[in-house]
Amino acid sequence: MEDRKLTEKESLEVITSMIARTKARYIGNGNIMLLWGYLVTIIAILVWVLLATTHHNAWNWLWFAIPAIGVPASTVMARKEQRVNGVTTCFDRITSRMWTLFGVSEIALTFVCLAFALIGGVNCWSAMLVYSLILAPGTEIAQGLVIKENSLVGGGIAGLIIGIITLCCVAGGIPLVADWYMPLFLLAWVCMMIIPGHIINRRTEKR
Repeated sequence: MEDRKLTEKESLEVITSMIARTKARYIGNGNIMLLWGYLVTIIAILVWVLLATTHHNAWNWLWFAIPAIGVPASTVMARKEQRVNGVTTCFDRITSRMWTLFGVSEIALTFVCLAFALIGGVNCWSAMLVYSLILAPGTEIAQGLVIKENSLVGGGIAGLIIGIITLCCVAGGIPLVADWYMPLFLLAWVCMMIIPGHIINRRTEKR
């Protein structure tokens, strides 16, 4: 017996159902966004304060605490969420792979910048700022469009605007001085991660 082909209406219903399930699953993951948002914010403020008070560039190594803490913590949280919500959809896999691509490429860029610094004595760490504030907002906007979550789209747009400003400063040779740039950097992550994370969790509590 041949498999019955889905009608156009049934196909749309299946797609809509998968999007709704992905959105419901992602709403439960608002805590993962908050983890990364608060982690980046706390580390950034800590580095900023320590650099301002001690004037020792060695404190910049604290930036590596972000992936060291965030990657294992978010992995554990994601696995716990998967056990709770059950089977994943193709939209789950799409959004997961988008963030995985961002994370892997960010780690690769870190090692490239580190190689430039150790081997050639070239400081290209500003590339990390530009890259993270272009690709992360782009990924968040794409995910927000997929699951139809306006807080992600809005937060991603705010982060992308700051990323574009950062790119123009680097391209134009304008130094990213901590006194004015760090508040801008922190604002980007608050808009991208912390605000949407709280909006998503608040909506979950109401349900």
